[in-house]
Amino acid sequence: MTDRIPTPDPRPPHPAPAATPDLSSRNPDWWRQAVVYQIYPRSFADADGDGLGDLRGVTRRLTHLAALGVDALWLSPFYPSELADGGYDVADPRDVDPRLGTLDDFATMVAEAHRLGLKVIVDIVPNHTSHQHVWFQEALRAGPGSPARDRYVFRDGRGERGELPPTDWQSVFGGSAWQRVPDGQWYLHLFAAEQPDLNWGHPDVRADVRTTLRFWADRGVDGFRVDVAHALAKDLDEPLRDLGAPELSREGALADFPPGTHPFYDRDEVHEIYRDWRKILDAYSPPRMAVAEAWVPGERRALYARPDELGQAFNFEYLQAPWDAEELRQVITDSLATAHAAGASATWVLSNHDVVRHASRLMLPPDTDENAWLLSGGRAPAVDQDAGLRRARAATLLMLALPGSAYVYQGEELGLPEVADLPTEVLQDPIWEQTGHVRKGRDGCRVPLPWTTTGPSYGFGAGGAWLPQPPSFAAYAVEAQDGVEGSTLELYRTSLRLRRKLLDGETLTWAEDTPAGVLQFDRGDGWRCVANLSSAPVSLPAGEVLLTSSPLEDGRLGPDTTAWLGR
Repeated sequence: MTDRIPTPDPRPPHPAPAATPDLSSRNPDWWRQAVVYQIYPRSFADADGDGLGDLRGVTRRLTHLAALGVDALWLSPFYPSELADGGYDVADPRDVDPRLGTLDDFATMVAEAHRLGLKVIVDIVPNHTSHQHVWFQEALRAGPGSPARDRYVFRDGRGERGELPPTDWQSVFGGSAWQRVPDGQWYLHLFAAEQPDLNWGHPDVRADVRTTLRFWADRGVDGFRVDVAHALAKDLDEPLRDLGAPELSREGALADFPPGTHPFYDRDEVHEIYRDWRKILDAYSPPRMAVAEAWVPGERRALYARPDELGQAFNFEYLQAPWDAEELRQVITDSLATAHAAGASATWVLSNHDVVRHASRLMLPPDTDENAWLLSGGRAPAVDQDAGLRRARAATLLMLALPGSAYVYQGEELGLPEVADLPTEVLQDPIWEQTGHVRKGRDGCRVPLPWTTTGPSYGFGAGGAWLPQPPSFAAYAVEAQDGVEGSTLELYRTSLRLRRKLLDGETLTWAEDTPAGVLQFDRGDGWRCVANLSSAPVSLPAGEVLLTSSPLEDGRLGPDTTAWLGR
């Protein structure tokens, strides 16, 4: 028997829902408790069969998102790029990569999303460009001291012949954050060498990003996710400051500096930039939302989320918290307080395109070196995938019960684990090469999605996929789970449908005197969440059982299980 090969335009796996009217003009704060689905477009759906996901593939699969019950989709970069950093090396921020489609394809996607009642959020990458950007190519041609170089951060090197980098600053991807060009100068790149940092003190840079915001907002975009929001402003006064040790160049070293004074992370001056952006975003009706990717402590993160700035910021403390009831309760309490102080709503996220998928990560011992685990192919320690899925389902119901916005990464709704055993010869993430094969990188969470149980790429496209999918993906495919009672896909659909009905305010009330390892809180007058993170079953409080992440055990809530109760 031969495998069934899907056609380039497969029938949607779930009936398309009726069009939903756009209610944002009546509720401009729709984002405060939205569920947002992150699409990494190169790994979502491939319409033309070249192995790379594209915008037409996204459009054809939007019915999946509508049936899932999310409120919005966040599209990771789809701009022209050589993929030196998975699309975050942007050659033109106001166009579509030809391999992914055209501006007309983008317009069609937005129109279909809005017809289905889905908002559209796009990534904006303001800290750096691709080295292929016309500005950077002009800067290389123009030479030292030219106005074109002032748009970036070029400096002479140290040493007798300028052979040493200007400072000891390190790239997030490993190695020096400075790259030398043939004429002897060096340019700053906090990420890959193909991603030169912009100089946000230059008026051309500020004006160009304003143009980019308006360009996409005029094309119907409802919001923006701001990449590396904490890195735009830099202290570039001469002499540039060394940090004293390479490890102090990382975001984690912010504590070694008074708040707002690190040479290139989370400087106080960055907030003037976002206040300027907010004026642009508020000029639209309804106002466009924005959310910051800012890897900074909670009290500093709140600044980015103020109403006169971006309005919301990702809560990475929650993502990084271990599967421990006391630690999670503290993180949740602090996160809600931080968001409230900023006038924002909290955000919750378990996975994204940069981290190990939580169906695997939550099963790792707290002291696990995740990079070492990836280098072992996911074998040291081995992860029980069934136990990981059970824990991931419990974590999902807990997250979706919290007040605020939930950001769901593509494939979470299928329970996908990390593909930790990708062979090194297929790796695409620049981290692998830039660290001299020391850090494996992020490809394991970017493996293309399985839509069908057979075919050369499990329905991702008519051909293969740009990263190999393991045979186990067949069991996780949308086709394998659609309409199957108890499947992870149906759990997401049911929970999101219930969540819409149960939302009430932006606060919760913790229950006291709960058993060790149990989280319990009430939302408003009609909804209670109980999550058992312990190793033994516990009795449930009174109330109608609305939904559980795993079946009850003789009427009790088993380990690694969450329940929603009506009151």
